[in-house]
Amino acid sequence: MSILKKVGIGIVIVIVIALIAGTIYIRSLATRGLPNYNRNVVIDGIKDEVTIYRDDYAVPHIFAKNEHDLYMAAGYCMAQDRLWQMDLIRRVTAGRLAEIFGEDLVETDLLMRSLRIPEKSRMVMSRTDENITKAVEAFSRGVNVYIEKHSKKLPPEFSLLKYKPEKWEPVHSYNLIGYMAWDLTTAWINEILLYKLVQKFGSEMCQDLIPDVPGQKSVVYPGFQGKMSELELDADLVKHARVLEDLGLTIFSGSNNWAVSGEKSLTGKPIFANDMHLGLFAPGIWYQMHLAVDGKFNVTGVALPGQPNVVCGHNDRIAWGMTNVMLDGMDFYLEKINPDNPNEYQFEGKWRPIEVRKEKIKVKGGQEVEKEIRFTHRGPIISGFKKVQDKAISMRWIGNEYSNEMRTIYLLNRAKNWSDFKEAVNTFISISQNIIYADVDGNIGLYCSAGVPIRKSGDGISVVPGWTGEYDWTSLVPFDDLPHSFNPGSGFVSSANNKTAPNDYPHYISQWFDLPFRIDRIREMLTEKDKLSQEDFKRMHSDHKSKLVAGMKHDLVSAVQGSKDLSALETQSLNIITSWDGILARQSSAASIFEAFYGAFIKNVFADEMDEELYDDFLSRSMLPRYAVDNIWRKKGSAWCDDVTTDGVKETFTDMVLISFKDAVSSLNEKYGSDPKKWEWRKIHQLTLNHPMGSVKIVDMLFNLNRGPFEVGGSTHTVCPYSYRFPNPEKVSAGASQRHIYSLANWDDSLSVIPTGTSGIPASRHYCDQTELYVENKYHQDYFSRSLVEENAKYKMIINGR
Repeated sequence: MSILKKVGIGIVIVIVIALIAGTIYIRSLATRGLPNYNRNVVIDGIKDEVTIYRDDYAVPHIFAKNEHDLYMAAGYCMAQDRLWQMDLIRRVTAGRLAEIFGEDLVETDLLMRSLRIPEKSRMVMSRTDENITKAVEAFSRGVNVYIEKHSKKLPPEFSLLKYKPEKWEPVHSYNLIGYMAWDLTTAWINEILLYKLVQKFGSEMCQDLIPDVPGQKSVVYPGFQGKMSELELDADLVKHARVLEDLGLTIFSGSNNWAVSGEKSLTGKPIFANDMHLGLFAPGIWYQMHLAVDGKFNVTGVALPGQPNVVCGHNDRIAWGMTNVMLDGMDFYLEKINPDNPNEYQFEGKWRPIEVRKEKIKVKGGQEVEKEIRFTHRGPIISGFKKVQDKAISMRWIGNEYSNEMRTIYLLNRAKNWSDFKEAVNTFISISQNIIYADVDGNIGLYCSAGVPIRKSGDGISVVPGWTGEYDWTSLVPFDDLPHSFNPGSGFVSSANNKTAPNDYPHYISQWFDLPFRIDRIREMLTEKDKLSQEDFKRMHSDHKSKLVAGMKHDLVSAVQGSKDLSALETQSLNIITSWDGILARQSSAASIFEAFYGAFIKNVFADEMDEELYDDFLSRSMLPRYAVDNIWRKKGSAWCDDVTTDGVKETFTDMVLISFKDAVSSLNEKYGSDPKKWEWRKIHQLTLNHPMGSVKIVDMLFNLNRGPFEVGGSTHTVCPYSYRFPNPEKVSAGASQRHIYSLANWDDSLSVIPTGTSGIPASRHYCDQTELYVENKYHQDYFSRSLVEENAKYKMIINGR
C-alpha cells in the first residue's frame, strides 16, 4: 500500500473518529439534563411522602399530605422540566440578559431595570400573608434542591451559553407579577407610535388611526352602569421591548373565555372554556400541573414557570380563566428640566431633584457597563434611553402600584364560591384581567379585575404636562365599582379583549380594546342553540369563520366588480371571494386572497406617506393598522387613501380597494402560480415553534430546537387565532397558548391541550408532544380524581425526606 494511501486512510479514520466523538458529545450534551420521572428521590426538608404521577404527556399530578411538601415537590418538578426557561424569565425581570447573550441586550436590560420590578416584588412580599410566603419559600427550596442535585446534568442551554443557574429566591417568583404586567401594557407600543405619527401628520389625519370605542356595541359587561401631543419619542424603546418578543418571552396578547350556566348546558351544570393568546414558541409559556393536599385542596391547570400556583384552572368547586382587559395603565408626562441643573424637574412651581440611579450591567465575556436611569416621582424618564436633550418624558405605570397577584392565585386555588372568588381577585390589579368564573352549584360570573386609574384630567392617550398635578392619577377605581356580571339572564358570560363596559360607564378604561370580531362570533355561536355541549365548545375553539370578512366582503366585491379592466385571473379570484363563506380553513384559497388583499390595502393606504422605518413600526406589534382599516372601511374614505406619489390624481377609497385587490392577485400569482385553486391558505400560513436560541442555525440543527412548520388556518380576527405580523402570513407569531374545556358536571370529563409540551428540554419526547393535537384542534383528557390519575399514569415518582 502506498504511503499516500495509508496517510489518506489515516486521515479518514481520524475524521470518522472525530465525527463519532462529536456526535457522542452533542448527544450527551442534549440528553444529560433529561430527568428520570420514575426515579424515587430523598430530599432534606420533606416531612411526609409525596407521590408524583405523570400521564402520557408527562403532566405532573402531585399528591402530598401537607402544603410545605406539596410546594417543595412542585418546585422540584418544575425545575426538572423548565429550569432554563425559569432562569431566562428571571433574568428578564432583573435586567440581566446581557450576561448570557452579550452587549446587544444591554439596552433591553436597562429598560427592564427602569421598571423596578424587584423593588415592587419586595414591597408585595412585605405585605403578604405568612401562608403564601411559606408556600413560595418551599417552592424555592424545591427548585434549589434540584439545582444542587443536578449541577452536572443541566439542560443544554446552560452549557451552550457557558453559565450555571444561581440559587432560586422567593423574590424571583414574585417578579413574575411585574413581568406579566409589563407585557400586558398596550399603551407602550400604541401610544408611543401614535405620538410619532401625530408629529408627522397632525392630529386630524391621525384620528383615523384611533379606534372608535364609543361606536363599538359589543361589550364584556353589557348591563354595567374619559389635543394629541407633537412630541417624538424614541423608536429604540420599541426596539428594546421587541427583543423580549423575539426571545419568546411575551405573555398575553389576547384571549377568549366563555361559560354557560347549567340551564344552557346539556349536562345541567356549567361548561367552561378558556384560551389565552400569546406568542407561540418552544418551550411554551404555560406549565400544566395538578396539585393536591389530602383532605385540604385539589387544583389543576396551568402555571407560569417560576411560581408555585395554578394561574388558570379549576379546583373541586370552581373554575376560572382570564382574558386581557387591554387596560390603558400607562401615562406619559412631558417634564420641565431646570436649565441651571439638569438633575431637577419642575412640579407645582418648585424644582424637585431627579432620582439618578447608576446601573452596572454585566456583559457576557466579563465586561461591565455602567448606565444611568433617571426617575421623577411618577416613574422612569424614558426619553433618557437615548439622551434626548431639553426634553424629558416620564412614565407612570400600573405595574409599579401595589397589587398582589400571588395572593390572588393562591386564594383562587382554594376558593369555594363566588364570595371567595371576589375576595381573591380584588388584589389582581397590575395585570388587569377579565376573570371568568363557574362553580359546581351552577353559577357563572365574570369580573374585571384591573387597576383602573382615576385621572384628574386628560384623555389617557396623550403626552401631558408633567409640571402640574392636573393630569396625575388620584386613585384607582374601587373594586366594587369595576364592571362585573353574575348569573346574567342570557345564561352565558364571555370576553375576548373587547370593549369592557358601555359608554355610560363613568371611568376611562382604555382606548386600545381589540376589535369585536372574535367576541361577536363567540356570542353568535353561543346563541345558535338553546343548550350546548362540550362538543359545541370544541367546535367553538376551532372556529375559523370571520366576522371581519363578513363586514368587508360586500364592499370589496362591489368595488372590484365595478372595474372594467379585470384580467382573467383577477376575475377568477373575484369569483372565489364572491362565493366564499368567510371561513379561513386551511384548504381555502379565498382566505389567501383576502389576507393578501388586507395586507396590500394597508400598504397602499399608508406606506406612501411614511418612511420605511416609520412604516415598519406601524406594522409591528401595534394595533393601529387594524384600527385604521376598520375606521376607513366604515367611513368609505380618508385622507390616507390619496396616494401622495401620484401627481394630479386623488385616489378614493374605491380606488384603493381595487388597486389592493389587483396587487394581492399579482403577488399570489408571482409566488404560488397562476391557478388560484392552488393558493391554499395552509401553503402560505404556517406555524413554526421557535426556541429562544433557535435562530442560530447550526445550534438548531444539532439540538433540534425549533419545531415545524405546521400548516394552520385562521387569522388574528378568528376565534381560533393564528396571528402574524404584516406582511408575513407565512410566519405565525401568536395564537392560543392553551385550550381548556371544563365540565362542572364531572371534572374528569375535562379536556386540555398546550401548543408544545411539559418539558423544556429539546431532547425530551415531551418537548412538543402535544403540538400535533394542538394544530389538529384535539385535546387530551385532564383527569382530576386520584383513581383515574393513578389508572392512567405512565410515570410514578415518590419523594421522601431524610
